[in-house]
Amino acid sequence: MYIRTLLWLCLFIAVSLTDSASGSARAAQGAAQDAVQDTWSSVSFLLGEWVGEGSGKPGEGSGAFSFTPDLQGKVLVRKNYAEYPATKDRPAFRHDDLMVVYRDEAGGQLHAIYFDSENHTINYGVKAVDRDTVEFLSDATPATPRYRLTYHKTSGDTVSIKFEIASAGKPDSFATYIEAVCKRKSAREK
Repeated sequence: MYIRTLLWLCLFIAVSLTDSASGSARAAQGAAQDAVQDTWSSVSFLLGEWVGEGSGKPGEGSGAFSFTPDLQGKVLVRKNYAEYPATKDRPAFRHDDLMVVYRDEAGGQLHAIYFDSENHTINYGVKAVDRDTVEFLSDATPATPRYRLTYHKTSGDTVSIKFEIASAGKPDSFATYIEAVCKRKSAREK
C-alpha cells in the first residue's frame, strides 16, 4: 500500500510539473508577443499583411506588402512588391523591395535600411508623427536625392501611403512620386 501511495504521489507531482511547465511556456510566449508589441508600439498598426486598393485606371500598378517581426522581435521586416502593366511608353515590370526596421544600439531611435530590385539602398530615420502616422525620412546629403515614405492609418484596416522625393540640393522640397491606399488582408485572403 505504501508503494502504491508513493507511485500515485510521484504521478501527481509529474503531472503537476508538466501542467506548470506548459502554463509557463504559454505565459512566456504571451509575454514575448507583448514585448514585441511594446517594442514596436509606434509602428504596430503596420504589423500584418496588406494589399493595394487600385482605382483600376489603365497603367496603374497593383501590389502588396507585409510588416513582420523577425530575429526574436529585434527587427521588423517589410517585404513589398508592385506590378505595373505595360503602357505605350514602357513594358510591364515588377518592383520588389525589402526593408529592415531596427532600434539603434542604445535601444532608442528607430532606423530602417531599404533595398530594392532596382539597386537602390536607402537609410531612413523612423519617427511617429502621431499615433496614426509614421514617417521614414532619409538623411539630407548634398549630392543625392532625399526620400520620405509616410504611412497614415485611415481606419483600423486601411492605410494611406505617400512616397516623396526631394532632388539633390533641395532636401526639403519634396514632390509626391507615389500615393496608394492599402487594406489589411483578412484571414481568408491569406
